[in-house]
Amino acid sequence: MLLQRALVSAVAFAALLLAPSSALARSSVSADRFDGLLAKQLSAHGPIRLSDATFKGVTDAPRNFSAAILLTALDQRYGCKLCNDFQPEWNTLGSSWVKGDKTGESRLVIGTLDFSEGRETFTSLGLQTAPVLLFFPPTEGPYATANRDTVRFDFSGGAVGADHIRSWLTRHLPGRPHPELKRPFNWARFAVSIILLAGAGTAVVTAWSYIQPVVQSKNLWAGLGLTAILIFTSGHMFNQIRGVPYVAGKPRGGGVQYFAPSFQSQYGLETQVIAGVYGVLAFCAISLATRVPRITNTKLQTISVLLYSSVMFVAYSFLMSIFRLKNSGYPFSLPPFM
Repeated sequence: MLLQRALVSAVAFAALLLAPSSALARSSVSADRFDGLLAKQLSAHGPIRLSDATFKGVTDAPRNFSAAILLTALDQRYGCKLCNDFQPEWNTLGSSWVKGDKTGESRLVIGTLDFSEGRETFTSLGLQTAPVLLFFPPTEGPYATANRDTVRFDFSGGAVGADHIRSWLTRHLPGRPHPELKRPFNWARFAVSIILLAGAGTAVVTAWSYIQPVVQSKNLWAGLGLTAILIFTSGHMFNQIRGVPYVAGKPRGGGVQYFAPSFQSQYGLETQVIAGVYGVLAFCAISLATRVPRITNTKLQTISVLLYSSVMFVAYSFLMSIFRLKNSGYPFSLPPFM
């Protein structure tokens, strides 16, 4: 009996001695695994390319690190446009993260598993669509939390940018460094811009003798300025902001209503009519001030004055009639629009 008790005590004591060493061994294996994955990230300058076997090597517990794995299908046979649209953003995020965290302080492994190299993984996870972004939190170590469930990013809204994914990752990596996103310099766009700028400059220099009279034309700038004034004073911006209808039906008796009977609203056609009336009035006023005085024939000059004045009178009478439609209490009017 004494011998049995001694054996039991010896076994229990040996188990107590071996338990810490076993835990240390698991922790050492997990740490060595992260160091190896970090070296692969640095060598790839971005996300690690995974397969079925390496995916298990990254995601199997225990883990003293986090992992963000993109499961995608880039081959043209699968016709996954979203996969191909998102891949450059994912690579940009991965390369930025690796460059900004070369020592692995964030304890994050970033990888990509393509369907052509990970069919078993897609099947085991029950995935029928792509892309799928999974986040695996650590199961041990200083960053381990009570909730160790895998988190899935939602791509239901379509392709997203690298900034959005970075924000999503940082929410799941509290208390750690979060490298800034740095996009590579677009040399192709820079070269195209330089070529277009040089071409435009050459064209301007070559054709300057033809362009100069147009640029220095007072009539051109006066016409452009007058057009802008007519557009904005007629209520164009009001229409754009409020999204008013072009015309509307009359509330009683049917038919079409072209002018809104209120100062607080207007229609699209109403704006165009007002701009046209303003344009006629402006044209007559400018002609009376600039063109008519230059007419040397007295009789023709008199006829021009009467003609432009008559047109102004009729246009202004029409404008006042529109004003009375919008304000029924306005007492004044001019013929022929009474």
